[in-house]
Amino acid sequence: MDNTSIITQVANPKEEESISSSQDKVSQSNSSLKKHRSRSIFSPFFCCFRNYNDYHVEPPAANNKTLSLPPPPEENGSPPKPPAKFLLPEVSIADYGKNCVVIDLDETLVHSSFKPISNADFIVPVEIDGTVHQVYVLKRPHVDEFLQKMGELFECVLFTASLAKYADPVADLLDQWGVFRARLFRESCVFHRGNYVKDLSRLGRELSKVIIIDNSPASYIFHPENAVPVQSWFDDLTDTELLDLIPLFEGLSKEEDVYSLLQSLRNR
Repeated sequence: MDNTSIITQVANPKEEESISSSQDKVSQSNSSLKKHRSRSIFSPFFCCFRNYNDYHVEPPAANNKTLSLPPPPEENGSPPKPPAKFLLPEVSIADYGKNCVVIDLDETLVHSSFKPISNADFIVPVEIDGTVHQVYVLKRPHVDEFLQKMGELFECVLFTASLAKYADPVADLLDQWGVFRARLFRESCVFHRGNYVKDLSRLGRELSKVIIIDNSPASYIFHPENAVPVQSWFDDLTDTELLDLIPLFEGLSKEEDVYSLLQSLRNR
């Protein structure tokens, strides 16, 4: 089995290109919201997340901001089937009153590759079809400080389109402080028009108190008004974006309704 087919099984489709090829790299630091992304980040390389920039992806017609749970968009022409429950458990006593931040993994917090990386922070074995493959993982600069601060300020949820067999052990090594109150993987996404979308309305939290940080606009296409976009990170050790974002999140943690602050930043 070649690396491409391996990656298609375990990694976030939006990151599969970066795992198998490091030719297209975007590693600019940025301290404010990003409205656009380079096409090279999302070029059509893998089967499950191709060409989303080549066509317009419409969010659902209604943007529900309550706790009512809408059915998912139709998948491959099948009628939508509402889940039996929300994705998240009840808020813990420790997190009561906090806003919820949904944090992406690949190219937001880490970069992973099947090719050996001499300065890898972690090496994670992943079993695929009876064969164990080594995944080399680099941590984004300042990720430790960022996660610790997020854990102080928010109810934190890891939400990745990667499979748990890869993402769960990476999260075990990355999160030494128990920041992530819950971990959601590919099966919790909605497959919508060729993309794995993180539908925030299915979390079981008031959307006015939910923020998502992600390097892929397609991941939050249903709720762009809740997003703090970040540039995709690969290996730039001078990157400071996570550090630069901490003051913004400190402000968001105090908001009863995150929409007004996020909207004001998008309007800058």
